[in-house]
Amino acid sequence: MQKIMNYEDAVDYLKTTLSRGSRPGLSRIIELLELMDNPQRKTKVIHVTGTNGKGSVCRMLTSILQAQGCKTGLFASPYITRINESIQINSREIPDLLFAEIIGFIYPLAESMDDPPTEFEILTAAAFEYFYRSKCDIAVIECGMGGDADSTNVIEAPLLSVITNVAVDHSSFLGKTTAEIAVHKAGIIKKDRPLLFAGTDADADKVITEKAEKMNSELFHADYSQIAVKDFSLEGTLLDFGSYKNIRLSLLGLYQPQNCAAVLTAIDILRKYGLNISNEAVYSGLSNAVWNGRFEILCRKPLIIFDGSHNPHGMEYTVNSIKRYFNSKVIVLMGVMADKDYKNLAEQLSEVSQRVFTVTPNNPRALSSKLLAEVFSGYGVEASYYDSINSAAEAAYDYAVRTHLPILAVGSLYMYNDIRTSFENYHTKHI
Repeated sequence: MQKIMNYEDAVDYLKTTLSRGSRPGLSRIIELLELMDNPQRKTKVIHVTGTNGKGSVCRMLTSILQAQGCKTGLFASPYITRINESIQINSREIPDLLFAEIIGFIYPLAESMDDPPTEFEILTAAAFEYFYRSKCDIAVIECGMGGDADSTNVIEAPLLSVITNVAVDHSSFLGKTTAEIAVHKAGIIKKDRPLLFAGTDADADKVITEKAEKMNSELFHADYSQIAVKDFSLEGTLLDFGSYKNIRLSLLGLYQPQNCAAVLTAIDILRKYGLNISNEAVYSGLSNAVWNGRFEILCRKPLIIFDGSHNPHGMEYTVNSIKRYFNSKVIVLMGVMADKDYKNLAEQLSEVSQRVFTVTPNNPRALSSKLLAEVFSGYGVEASYYDSINSAAEAAYDYAVRTHLPILAVGSLYMYNDIRTSFENYHTKHI
């Protein structure tokens, strides 16, 4: 069996495991972690799932815990620039050398299994191992998809489980209704451990409440009626939530006040269960929280924003954010996966789109740019399709310079790095 000697070997090995696809279920990850002496049992964990918002919630929580002085791990997906992004401690990616060392440790164990693990399962195991070796005080773990059959759901006794919301996404795996999907999300609820449900869907709430009662899990809800937004701009958001006054939130988007309220509710629960978190850490953590790819400003002149909305529920918030931030329509650069409800996404975006430039993300599941452009045209929006992200970014940039309209790059997070690089390179040429 070939040894993993360096970082490149580790990345190459993980690429070979991509052919195993996405295979929900816990048997492989349980077997692998047993071979690794169960590192997931040796770190305190907050476990987060949800259709939308879970990434923002995870990053706000880690930022607060870090501000409190906790050595804080974060496992989140998908990565958007390099694989190390998925595994962090105190907002720093796992170093290449340690990544290679841990993957090298896992590799012979994984390949000795009759049913070898998938890429995501190996990454999950690597995260737990890294947090254990690094003696993390606490780790925030984001589900990849669903809940019950997600490889992160080997956590036995989390400090807190969080379900941000339930909406329709990944229908082929999780179901076509919120109640069906909620069954999977509720799979992260653990016996005698507290649960926060921060969603508003009644059907999902019923499913989750029933499961919480069955597991003797104390159930909490986020009360969004307590949110009072005092200032909302591209410089950030100022809001009150209950007893928390004048919170400055760095993350942009109309959806972030709700995510912030969910995080503050989670903090109150953690305090109730014995975790020491000061108000100073809360305010500092929220003001300093960063998350690439979620209504992120890539450039100010012309204004270019990237948002990874890729399902109808998320797109509704993105469109409403555009309406709130701007008095004009926007230029849209978009690419999505073919298994998404792209017609609904295009219909929503057409309301705020002056012109659309479509691309095909570099992914086997990608929707053709031509088909996406035709869908936009059907909604009465001028749309052009491009063979490369570079050419689409150049065309959108030139159009923005002529019209003085902002650009919204939206859709699959798989495009993030290419889009950011393309705009940066083209912008540099025109300064």
